[in-house]
Amino acid sequence: MAMLCAPFRDEEVQGLQSLTDPAELLREIFRVLDLMKMDMLNFTIQSLRPYLQECYVQYEQEKFQKILDKLPNSLDNTTEWLRRAAAAVSASSLQSPSCPAASSSSDARFQGAVSSSSTVPSVMSVLNRGYMDLLCWEPGQSEYPETLLLDQARLQEVQAQVNQLTIIAAVLLVTSGVCGNTLFGSPGFIDRLKLVTKVLLEGLSSIRYEEALQDISDQVLQEVSRTLSQLGYPAFASEKCTSLKGQIKSIADKGNAVRHIIGEFLSLCLTQH
Repeated sequence: MAMLCAPFRDEEVQGLQSLTDPAELLREIFRVLDLMKMDMLNFTIQSLRPYLQECYVQYEQEKFQKILDKLPNSLDNTTEWLRRAAAAVSASSLQSPSCPAASSSSDARFQGAVSSSSTVPSVMSVLNRGYMDLLCWEPGQSEYPETLLLDQARLQEVQAQVNQLTIIAAVLLVTSGVCGNTLFGSPGFIDRLKLVTKVLLEGLSSIRYEEALQDISDQVLQEVSRTLSQLGYPAFASEKCTSLKGQIKSIADKGNAVRHIIGEFLSLCLTQH
């Protein structure tokens, strides 16, 4: 094993020599052997990568087409997903006050620009819109695209992160509007609000945001009161406290204006990057 393993496995192989219990020794030997097998597999893939890259696109296209010929209805959900995205892009371009012609392929890619003389959206704008729709996917809404089933869990993790980031930003924006620059200029105040909000949202699905925002509003108000006291300012009146809590709790509504604006901003950032 010492002769065959990669150099960075030498320490683990040497560690086997110090084991005296036969059962533990065998268990560790098999564990290290599994790691060595993965090292060899990764090395083989890395060595073959330049040759595979020359023909893998054509190979995958041919295999994909063979499957599609045998099962012509196997991509119905994907087709419907792309149709909805194309319709949404076309509708948004028609609603725009002005729609300049795309001056370059990069403009069409990142801005989803549509020629003023045509209502046919670009391929990249449709894909961008489709992936943005997946970040708003709800269980039971419709069937997931077949071509993305293997990536569904990963995309749902991204969706949860985007939702969490949207709520955190909305809470900060609402609190800033009520409290003003004095509190937000206090060292560490913003970081404490972000930490409290993130902890209370951790692991929750979007359907449980309403109860989480109730707790978040209480914690934010406590942090605001504590910071006001530390800075020597008088506490907020009860009406202002009630207003702050109400505005934070209203973020749970998907039609909330602040949440909507931040969601649109994040979608734009994700589309362009």
